[in-house]
Amino acid sequence: MRLDRLRTMVTGAASGIGLATAEVFARAGSEVVLTDIAEDLAEREAQRLRSSGLQVTHLGLDVASDASVDAAAAKAGPIDILVNVAGWGKIQPFVENDKAFWDKVIGINFYGVVKLTHALLPQMIERKRGKIVNVSSDAGRVGSLGETVYAGAKAGVIGFTKSLARETARHGITVNCVCPGPTDTPLLAAVPERHREAFQKAIPMRRFAKPHEISDAALFFASGHADYVTGQILSVSGGLTLAG
Repeated sequence: MRLDRLRTMVTGAASGIGLATAEVFARAGSEVVLTDIAEDLAEREAQRLRSSGLQVTHLGLDVASDASVDAAAAKAGPIDILVNVAGWGKIQPFVENDKAFWDKVIGINFYGVVKLTHALLPQMIERKRGKIVNVSSDAGRVGSLGETVYAGAKAGVIGFTKSLARETARHGITVNCVCPGPTDTPLLAAVPERHREAFQKAIPMRRFAKPHEISDAALFFASGHADYVTGQILSVSGGLTLAG
Protein backbone atom coordinates (compact mmCIF):
# COMPACT_ATOMS: atom_id res chain seq x y z
CA MET A 1 0.00 0.00 0.00
CA ARG A 2 1.69 3.15 -1.23
CA LEU A 3 1.10 6.77 -0.26
CA ASP A 4 3.47 8.43 -2.71
CA ARG A 5 3.04 12.20 -3.23
CA LEU A 6 0.62 12.42 -0.29
CA ARG A 7 1.21 14.51 2.85
CA THR A 8 0.24 13.07 6.22
CA MET A 9 -0.07 14.71 9.62
CA VAL A 10 0.17 12.39 12.64
CA THR A 11 -0.55 13.59 16.17
CA GLY A 12 1.02 12.12 19.29
CA ALA A 13 3.82 10.99 16.99
CA ALA A 14 6.88 11.20 19.24
CA SER A 15 6.31 7.76 20.77
CA GLY A 16 4.09 4.69 20.82
CA ILE A 17 1.38 4.22 18.20
CA GLY A 18 1.87 7.73 16.83
CA LEU A 19 5.57 7.21 16.16
CA ALA A 20 4.94 3.81 14.61
CA THR A 21 2.30 5.40 12.39
CA ALA A 22 4.64 8.17 11.28
CA GLU A 23 7.27 5.60 10.33
CA VAL A 24 4.88 3.18 8.61
CA PHE A 25 3.35 5.99 6.55
CA ALA A 26 6.76 7.47 5.66
CA ARG A 27 8.00 4.06 4.52
CA ALA A 28 4.88 3.83 2.34
CA GLY A 29 6.08 6.95 0.53
CA SER A 30 4.16 9.71 2.30
CA GLU A 31 5.70 12.99 3.38
CA VAL A 32 4.90 12.95 7.11
CA VAL A 33 4.46 15.87 9.49
CA LEU A 34 5.23 14.37 12.90
CA THR A 35 3.52 16.35 15.68
CA ASP A 36 3.61 16.05 19.45
CA ILE A 37 3.42 18.15 22.60
CA ALA A 38 6.94 16.86 23.39
CA GLU A 39 8.56 18.94 20.65
CA ASP A 40 12.16 18.02 21.52
CA LEU A 41 11.37 14.32 21.32
CA ALA A 42 9.41 14.85 18.10
CA GLU A 43 12.40 16.63 16.58
CA ARG A 44 14.75 13.83 17.60
CA GLU A 45 12.51 11.13 16.13
CA ALA A 46 12.01 13.13 12.93
CA GLN A 47 15.78 13.44 12.54
CA ARG A 48 16.17 9.70 13.10
CA LEU A 49 13.63 8.90 10.40
CA ARG A 50 15.17 11.42 7.98
CA SER A 51 18.53 9.72 8.49
CA SER A 52 16.89 6.61 6.98
CA GLY A 53 15.98 8.59 3.88
CA LEU A 54 12.35 9.19 4.83
CA GLN A 55 10.46 12.44 4.24
CA VAL A 56 9.60 13.58 7.77
CA THR A 57 9.28 17.00 9.35
CA HIS A 58 8.08 17.89 12.85
CA LEU A 59 5.88 20.43 14.61
CA GLY A 60 5.14 21.03 18.26
CA LEU A 61 1.44 20.49 18.89
CA ASP A 62 -0.67 20.46 22.04
CA VAL A 63 -4.02 19.16 20.80
CA ALA A 64 -5.71 20.48 23.94
CA SER A 65 -4.73 24.08 23.08
CA ASP A 66 -6.77 26.05 20.55
CA ALA A 67 -3.83 28.34 19.77
CA SER A 68 -1.44 25.42 19.28
CA VAL A 69 -3.86 23.62 16.96
CA ASP A 70 -4.44 26.73 14.86
CA ALA A 71 -0.69 27.43 14.62
CA ALA A 72 0.18 23.86 13.64
CA ALA A 73 -2.55 23.74 10.99
CA ALA A 74 -1.28 26.99 9.48
CA LYS A 75 2.36 25.88 9.48
CA ALA A 76 1.65 22.42 8.07
CA GLY A 77 -0.01 23.60 4.88
CA PRO A 78 -2.22 21.28 2.78
CA ILE A 79 -2.63 17.82 4.30
CA ASP A 80 -3.96 14.82 2.36
CA ILE A 81 -4.15 12.42 5.30
CA LEU A 82 -4.80 13.23 8.96
CA VAL A 83 -4.19 10.54 11.58
CA ASN A 84 -5.43 11.59 15.03
CA VAL A 85 -3.45 9.43 17.46
CA ALA A 86 -2.69 11.69 20.44
CA GLY A 87 -4.26 10.36 23.61
CA TRP A 88 -3.86 10.18 27.36
CA GLY A 89 -5.42 8.26 30.21
CA LYS A 90 -4.89 6.96 33.71
CA ILE A 91 -6.59 4.12 35.53
CA GLN A 92 -8.54 5.61 38.42
CA PRO A 93 -12.00 4.90 39.89
CA PHE A 94 -14.56 7.39 38.61
CA VAL A 95 -15.47 8.53 42.13
CA GLU A 96 -11.85 9.64 42.63
CA ASN A 97 -11.80 11.80 39.48
CA ASP A 98 -11.91 15.56 39.72
CA LYS A 99 -12.86 18.15 37.11
CA ALA A 100 -9.24 18.86 36.18
CA PHE A 101 -8.81 15.16 35.38
CA TRP A 102 -11.99 15.12 33.27
CA ASP A 103 -10.92 18.24 31.40
CA LYS A 104 -7.52 16.76 30.56
CA VAL A 105 -8.90 13.40 29.43
CA ILE A 106 -11.67 14.90 27.31
CA GLY A 107 -9.50 17.75 26.03
CA ILE A 108 -6.82 15.43 24.67
CA ASN A 109 -8.81 12.37 23.64
CA PHE A 110 -11.93 13.96 22.17
CA TYR A 111 -11.80 17.73 21.85
CA GLY A 112 -8.30 17.59 20.35
CA VAL A 113 -9.54 15.32 17.56
CA VAL A 114 -12.47 17.64 16.89
CA LYS A 115 -10.36 20.82 16.85
CA LEU A 116 -7.57 19.63 14.57
CA THR A 117 -9.99 17.97 12.16
CA HIS A 118 -12.03 21.18 12.02
CA ALA A 119 -8.86 23.18 11.27
CA LEU A 120 -7.70 20.93 8.41
CA LEU A 121 -10.99 19.85 6.87
CA PRO A 122 -11.79 22.99 4.82
CA GLN A 123 -8.72 22.61 2.60
CA MET A 124 -9.59 18.93 2.06
CA ILE A 125 -13.11 19.93 1.01
CA GLU A 126 -11.72 22.59 -1.32
CA ARG A 127 -9.49 20.02 -3.03
CA LYS A 128 -12.24 17.35 -3.05
CA ARG A 129 -10.07 14.69 -1.46
CA GLY A 130 -8.72 13.57 1.88
CA LYS A 131 -8.44 10.74 4.37
CA ILE A 132 -9.04 11.07 8.09
CA VAL A 133 -8.14 8.19 10.39
CA ASN A 134 -9.00 8.51 14.07
CA VAL A 135 -7.40 6.25 16.65
CA SER A 136 -9.96 5.62 19.37
CA SER A 137 -9.90 2.60 21.70
CA ASP A 138 -11.85 -0.55 22.37
CA ALA A 139 -12.59 1.11 25.71
CA GLY A 140 -14.88 3.36 23.70
CA ARG A 141 -16.68 0.35 22.22
CA VAL A 142 -17.19 -1.84 25.28
CA GLY A 143 -16.04 0.18 28.32
CA SER A 144 -13.03 -0.31 30.55
CA LEU A 145 -12.82 -0.67 34.33
CA GLY A 146 -11.17 2.38 35.90
CA GLU A 147 -11.25 4.35 32.64
CA THR A 148 -14.81 5.62 32.62
CA VAL A 149 -14.29 9.17 31.35
CA TYR A 150 -11.54 7.98 28.98
CA ALA A 151 -13.95 5.40 27.56
CA GLY A 152 -16.59 8.10 27.19
CA ALA A 153 -14.17 10.35 25.31
CA LYS A 154 -13.10 7.51 23.04
CA ALA A 155 -16.74 6.59 22.41
CA GLY A 156 -17.19 10.22 21.37
CA VAL A 157 -14.45 9.77 18.77
CA ILE A 158 -16.33 6.79 17.35
CA GLY A 159 -19.56 8.77 17.06
CA PHE A 160 -17.67 11.73 15.63
CA THR A 161 -16.08 9.45 13.01
CA LYS A 162 -19.39 8.01 11.85
CA SER A 163 -21.16 11.36 11.69
CA LEU A 164 -18.32 13.19 9.94
CA ALA A 165 -18.07 10.35 7.41
CA ARG A 166 -21.68 11.05 6.41
CA GLU A 167 -20.98 14.78 6.02
CA THR A 168 -17.79 14.49 4.00
CA ALA A 169 -18.46 11.56 1.68
CA ARG A 170 -19.87 13.87 -1.01
CA HIS A 171 -16.57 15.76 -0.99
CA GLY A 172 -14.49 12.64 -1.70
CA ILE A 173 -13.22 12.48 1.90
CA THR A 174 -13.27 9.29 3.95
CA VAL A 175 -13.30 9.13 7.75
CA ASN A 176 -12.56 5.88 9.56
CA CYS A 177 -11.52 4.74 13.02
CA VAL A 178 -9.09 2.21 14.47
CA CYS A 179 -9.81 0.93 17.98
CA PRO A 180 -6.74 -0.63 19.62
CA GLY A 181 -6.86 -2.93 22.58
CA PRO A 182 -3.98 -2.86 25.09
CA THR A 183 -0.84 -1.95 23.14
CA ASP A 184 2.82 -2.06 24.16
CA THR A 185 3.40 1.68 24.51
CA PRO A 186 4.81 4.02 27.19
CA LEU A 187 1.21 4.74 28.26
CA LEU A 188 0.61 1.04 28.96
CA ALA A 189 3.96 0.79 30.75
CA ALA A 190 2.66 3.34 33.26
CA VAL A 191 -0.28 1.09 34.17
CA PRO A 192 0.18 -0.91 37.42
CA GLU A 193 1.58 -4.37 36.78
CA ARG A 194 -1.48 -6.16 38.21
CA HIS A 195 -3.69 -4.41 35.65
CA ARG A 196 -1.33 -5.25 32.78
CA GLU A 197 -1.34 -8.90 33.81
CA ALA A 198 -5.15 -8.92 33.91
CA PHE A 199 -5.32 -7.31 30.47
CA GLN A 200 -2.95 -9.88 28.98
CA LYS A 201 -4.84 -12.85 30.46
CA ALA A 202 -8.08 -11.52 28.98
CA ILE A 203 -6.67 -11.28 25.43
CA PRO A 204 -7.27 -14.51 23.47
CA MET A 205 -3.92 -14.09 21.66
CA ARG A 206 -2.24 -13.74 25.11
CA ARG A 207 -0.10 -10.75 24.18
CA PHE A 208 -0.32 -7.00 23.78
CA ALA A 209 -0.46 -5.40 20.35
CA LYS A 210 2.73 -4.01 18.89
CA PRO A 211 2.38 -0.35 17.87
CA HIS A 212 3.00 -1.09 14.18
CA GLU A 213 0.04 -3.50 14.18
CA ILE A 214 -2.24 -0.56 14.97
CA SER A 215 -0.46 1.59 12.37
CA ASP A 216 -0.93 -1.08 9.70
CA ALA A 217 -4.71 -0.83 10.21
CA ALA A 218 -4.51 2.96 9.90
CA LEU A 219 -2.45 2.55 6.72
CA PHE A 220 -5.20 0.45 5.15
CA PHE A 221 -7.80 3.15 5.81
CA ALA A 222 -5.47 5.84 4.41
CA SER A 223 -4.58 3.89 1.28
CA GLY A 224 -6.25 3.53 -2.08
CA HIS A 225 -7.42 0.08 -1.00
CA ALA A 226 -10.02 1.81 1.20
CA ASP A 227 -11.26 4.49 -1.21
CA TYR A 228 -14.83 3.14 -0.93
CA VAL A 229 -14.67 2.55 2.84
CA THR A 230 -15.91 5.26 5.20
CA GLY A 231 -17.48 5.52 8.65
CA GLN A 232 -16.02 2.18 9.70
CA ILE A 233 -14.69 1.13 13.11
CA LEU A 234 -11.96 -1.53 13.17
CA SER A 235 -11.01 -3.25 16.41
CA VAL A 236 -7.36 -4.33 16.62
CA SER A 237 -7.27 -6.10 19.96
CA GLY A 238 -6.13 -9.70 19.55
CA GLY A 239 -9.72 -10.85 20.06
CA LEU A 240 -10.21 -9.08 23.40
CA THR A 241 -13.58 -7.64 22.40
CA LEU A 242 -14.94 -10.44 20.23
CA ALA A 243 -18.30 -10.20 21.95
CA GLY A 244 -18.29 -6.37 21.95
